[in-house]
Amino acid sequence: MWPVNQPTESSIRRRLLIADEVRRALADARPVVALESTLISHGLPYPQNVSVARAAEAAIRAAGAIPATVAIHAGQILVGLDDSQLEALATAPAGSVFKAARPSLAIALAGGGWAATTVSATMIAAHAAGIQVFATGGIGGVHRGAFGSGATLDVSSDLEELARTPVAVVCAGPKAILDLPLTLEYLETRGVPVVAIGQAEVPGFYSVSSGVAAPHVAPDVEAAALVVGTQLGLGLGAGILLCTPVPAAVALPEAEAQAAIERALADAEAAGIHGPATTPWLLARIAELTNGASIRANTGLIENDARVAGLLAVALARI
Repeated sequence: MWPVNQPTESSIRRRLLIADEVRRALADARPVVALESTLISHGLPYPQNVSVARAAEAAIRAAGAIPATVAIHAGQILVGLDDSQLEALATAPAGSVFKAARPSLAIALAGGGWAATTVSATMIAAHAAGIQVFATGGIGGVHRGAFGSGATLDVSSDLEELARTPVAVVCAGPKAILDLPLTLEYLETRGVPVVAIGQAEVPGFYSVSSGVAAPHVAPDVEAAALVVGTQLGLGLGAGILLCTPVPAAVALPEAEAQAAIERALADAEAAGIHGPATTPWLLARIAELTNGASIRANTGLIENDARVAGLLAVALARI
């Protein structure tokens, strides 16, 4: 029998190109927070994408941690982008930046060009680099209609990644267009703790609350860090999801957000929008329906998630 090369974490590590600042911080056991890059390439137009990405990095630094934005270029996973790399990714021609998740990570690395990392790919890179905390806007989850009559089975790989990669993910909740109760059920089934910070409900992404009770609650970041440290130290293999609400100053009222989401979903169905095109189409339509308020909420929550993740990483380093 011919020998077979089994995929190992060391194989991923050989693909990592860690920025000097990030490498030094990890070597000195200083707090580091990973950031995804799909926001830069697929989430916002230039130059807003660069402004929000830099604001997120600045928020992490202000909290006392080191930011490490993750992307893929020339067959390597970059952990920590410098200004020129950030600008190159942000200004790449439309359609030239691949979107990398776990199922497409090999395709992205073999392609040789730029690829932006989603939640799952960023978690893989962060864990391989030794980074315990990752900040994102909102995670993917179970889409409406994924189960039941006419099921699409549309479930984000983010949920499976949380079940298999021990990284703490800080977000403003699952994206508001998803089926939130089913997403929480799926995470519970896969052994992923979900903790809301400072409130009894899961945040509603665009709105402070969702009307859905959080499975677990931590009163503040310090208490959340104790739970994170315990979860990651148990060796169970799963990550943990920390949910912090969008700042009230830019949040949409819950009823207004839900009305826009329901209208956008109906419009998508009428227009025959399905598959990978659904999420970006819905987000753009919600922005239209809210006269841009959803975009202001989105950019505000991204920066706030980064700040909370920075505080969490600092608290975790003290434990």
